[in-house]
Order: sequence, then C-alpha cells, then structure tokens
Amino acid sequence: MIDLGISKLALIGAVALVVIGPEKLPRVARTVGTLLGKAQRYVADVKAEVNRSMDLDELRKMKDTVTSAAHDVQSSIRQAGAEVEQNWNSVTTGINPGGYDSAMLPEYPAYRHPKKKFRLKQQAVPQWYKSRAGVRTKVLSGSARVARYRPKIRPL
Repeated sequence: MIDLGISKLALIGAVALVVIGPEKLPRVARTVGTLLGKAQRYVADVKAEVNRSMDLDELRKMKDTVTSAAHDVQSSIRQAGAEVEQNWNSVTTGINPGGYDSAMLPEYPAYRHPKKKFRLKQQAVPQWYKSRAGVRTKVLSGSARVARYRPKIRPL
C-alpha cells in the first residue's frame, strides 16, 4: 500500500498548484475526487460479488450435504420397512383372520351405484308458479329488506 501522510499530501498539493495553476486546480480536484469515489465504489462492488459467490458456494455445499443425508435416511427407512414387512409376512402366514373359516364369514352384496344425478336439475319450476305461490326468487340484503319493508311516513 502507498503510505500517504499529511506531509506527502501537502507536497503533492503544492506541486499540483504550481503545475496546474490556481484557476484549474478546483476543477481538477473535483474530477480527481469523483474518479476516486467511482474507483472505491467499483472495488466495493467487486468485494461484494466475491463474497456473494463464496456464500453461494458454501450454500451449494450445504445443500449437497443435506440431500445426501436425506438420501441416507430414506434408504435406511426403506431397508427397515422391508425388514418389518418380511418379518410380518413370516409371522402371519397360515393364520386365518379371527380364527373363522372363510365359509363362516358373511357375504355382503356388491356395491351398486344409485344412478341418481343429484347435481343435475331434473325439472324447473316455472316462474309464473313461483310468483303466484309467493316463492322468493331473489335474495335481498339486510339493508335492502329494511328499505323495502319500512313503513312509509305520510305527511299530515
């Protein structure tokens, strides 16, 4: 790194004042300041990108370890399930359920669908019959019902 102290900066400023001149020095200083700011932002962006890529690599490694652990657990569960199934089959071979013979078990009739189309409307009641019978055909909200059936106030 460049070790810049106050004395070195003062020397650089004096040389710049002599070489550039007092008229152009403020504009040059502003330009140098903006370029240094841009350079610092660029370096900060590069550092952030490197850190993100390192974090991403760590996350990928962590994901790989978690997936491998999950596969190991899954395979051990499958092996244990196969062993339990094998033991169950070896124990239950030759046993009748409940100690009954199959001839003693009751036979139930096979399921028959009722063949009803309950979602399909079979017949529609005519509108004239609904209006004559006083069947409500439209739903009113509470406020609409109050407004409709409120007694009318007649002026005296």
